[in-house]
Parts: sequence; C-alpha cells; structure tokens
Amino acid sequence: MNLTKRIWIRSILGAAAMAAVGGAAWSQGQPVKIGLLATLEGPFAAGGADGMRGAELAVKQRGGVVAGRKIEIIKASSDAKPDVAVNATRKLVEQDKVDIMVGPLSGGEGIAVKDYSKTQPQVTFINGGSGAQATTLVNPSSNFFRFNTEGAQWMVGLGKAAMAKGYKRTMVIAEDYAFPYSQVQGFMSEYCRAGGKVPAKAWVPLGGKDYSSVIAKIPNDVDALLVVLGGADAVNFLNQYEASGGDKPIMGGSITVSQDVLNYRGKRRESLVGTLSAGPLADAYDGADWKAFVADYQKTYPVAQGGFPSPSLFAYVYYVNMKAALDGLAAVNGDLSNNQAKLREALSKMTLKTPNGDVRLDGNRQAIGTTFVTEVVKDAQGNLFNKVHSKVDGVEQMLGMKKEDFQIGSRDVPACP
Repeated sequence: MNLTKRIWIRSILGAAAMAAVGGAAWSQGQPVKIGLLATLEGPFAAGGADGMRGAELAVKQRGGVVAGRKIEIIKASSDAKPDVAVNATRKLVEQDKVDIMVGPLSGGEGIAVKDYSKTQPQVTFINGGSGAQATTLVNPSSNFFRFNTEGAQWMVGLGKAAMAKGYKRTMVIAEDYAFPYSQVQGFMSEYCRAGGKVPAKAWVPLGGKDYSSVIAKIPNDVDALLVVLGGADAVNFLNQYEASGGDKPIMGGSITVSQDVLNYRGKRRESLVGTLSAGPLADAYDGADWKAFVADYQKTYPVAQGGFPSPSLFAYVYYVNMKAALDGLAAVNGDLSNNQAKLREALSKMTLKTPNGDVRLDGNRQAIGTTFVTEVVKDAQGNLFNKVHSKVDGVEQMLGMKKEDFQIGSRDVPACP
C-alpha cells in the first residue's frame, strides 16, 4: 500500500472516530425534552395545576439538570377526557419530539395514553396521577411505567376502619369512569370481607352539576356514604348535600379529601372534619422525608401565590413520577440510545426513594408502596388537613386477591354477599 493511500485511509478512520466521539458528546449535552400533561381544564383543573407544581418541584430540586443534560419541560393540558389526553400526548410526542412523557392525571386518560404508548416505542411514558387499576393490570405496555400506587391500592385499610367506626351499611356515590371503579373495588373487597354491606350505589357523570336526584335516593338505613368525587364535582355535591339537610357521615375517596377540595370555601367544608379516607399520603404524617418535601413545596409555592397549605395528592404523585424519570436518567448518565433501553431497565429495577418511603415496581411496571388511612381535622388557622389514622406498607396491586376476583375497569362491582 503506498504512502498516499495509507494517509487517506487514516484520515477517513480518524474522521469517523472524531464524528463518533463528537456525536456522543453532542447527544450527552443536548437537553432532555420531557412532555408534562395534566388536566388544566374541567373538574380537576385545580388538582392538575398542583400536579404541575409537584413535577416542576422535582426538576427544581435537581437544578434543572441531570447528567449534564438540561431538562426541558414542554407542557400540555387536557380536561379529563381520554381522547383529549391522547391528542395532547400525540402533539407532544409526534410534533414536539419529547424524549419522555409524564402524565396524564385522570383514570380513563391513563388507560388511553397507555394504549397510545404502544405505538411510540422510542418514547418512555411515565404516569402522572392517573389511578385506574386497568392501566397496568390489563394489557400493560412495555414502555409505560407507574411509580404511584393506584386507586384500589389507595383504599386498603378503609374498609376495616369503617367497620370499626360502626359503619356497617354504606351507600357509594362515585363518578362514572375508570378511577372510581378502582376505588370502589378496593374499598368493597376489604369492607365486604369484614362484614360490611353496600345496599346502593350511584354512578354520576364526571363534571356533573346537579346531584339532587342522587341525594333523594340515599336510603335512610345506611350508616354512612362513601363519596368518590374529585375537584369541582366533590365541592358541588358537598354543598348540595349540606343544603338538603343531609347528615350521614361521609367517607371520602382519595381525591375527595385532597387539598384542592379541602381548601374550598363553603358550609359543608366544616362538616368534613372527622371524614375517614385513604390514599398515598397524609398531610400530617411526621416522617422526616415527608416533612422536608412539604416544607420545600410550601417555600416554592406559598399560598399567596396559588399553592395549598400542604401539597395535594396530585402534587405528590406527579412529584414521585417526575422524580422517577429524573433518577432513571441519572442512573444511566443521560443515555437514551437504543430506544431508551438502558433507561427502561433502570426504571424497572429501581427502588425509588419517595417522601413516604421506598417504591418498587412489579412485573407490570406498577408501583408497590404505602397507603395511609386518614381522618380530616382542622388546625388552629382553620385549614383542613388529613391526619394519620393508620399506615399500611408494601401494598401490591393484587391486594392479596386473584385477578379473576376483580371487575377491572367496570362499574359492575358486585354487591357484598
């Protein structure tokens, strides 16, 4: 081989090597685009806004940079309708070219976005606040992860607490979509085994305004109501129930006693004191990591600037899921190559440190974590918050049951035998 040819070959190889190194450096230094979807319209608008705060707080705690790569958040809004959520997600993925999706908020939205994720294998999808059981238990997606426990898991312990309170007969009033189905299923699976009865259920439309017909049908012989309504729907029902002279004790779904509901101003608000509920957080939990999280939230989002006295359920679960995305990126040094294979492996094996303890995923990429049974109390300033009644660690999605025992994604939860 002559000298000229050897020089030419070395030049080509050198250029290729430099291009490879330069390309890797370019890739590592580029921003990571994260799409952030929450309901900023409709009945959960206040919760969606707080969900955004929670996600942004997780980014702020890392200074907006992971593994030398700036985190670029691109926001989108939905209104709790699955088709709207998918369209917003499609825009973020296919037009804005996000690398990672965090969201959505509502149950039916989560199922729809999970299904859409199967068509976009180059993007990793991490849940926002959606708590429908079917999202991960039915036809799970290999690139959809949920680091928050879901609606049925959130109700563990409430059935036993209700029976201890003497609530042996309960009427259910719940919104007619996937998340409340999961909440009612979780409550009844324990409550019925403990001897409780559910003689009546009322499924109401999401975004409803008039609850007079439901209130009129509340049986006289029930001991309590289980109300699984969120946001504006919960406020409307509570005000109308108060105006009707209703006096049955109320147990709340997880979103019914979240800070976005507890801090509305109305007469019925006072009678929420004493309400039992359950969920993934308790405002007054004294864990050191939880107290640090609350303090950071309060400092970053003071009440005078739109925050709540304590982070809502939506702020918490969006924080947890965004933290998982960022911790995963850090674990792989920002490497999103090969359809993000390293990131997904890291997420699947991760033990996520959260304000309420460690979370790990099951084989469907669904969180196993802590549930709190809570009771609404009032502080010296007149703010309502949830104190800890009891705490259950290591709650799995199957709740110790077989899959065929669930009415997954269905309102046809059987009556207590």
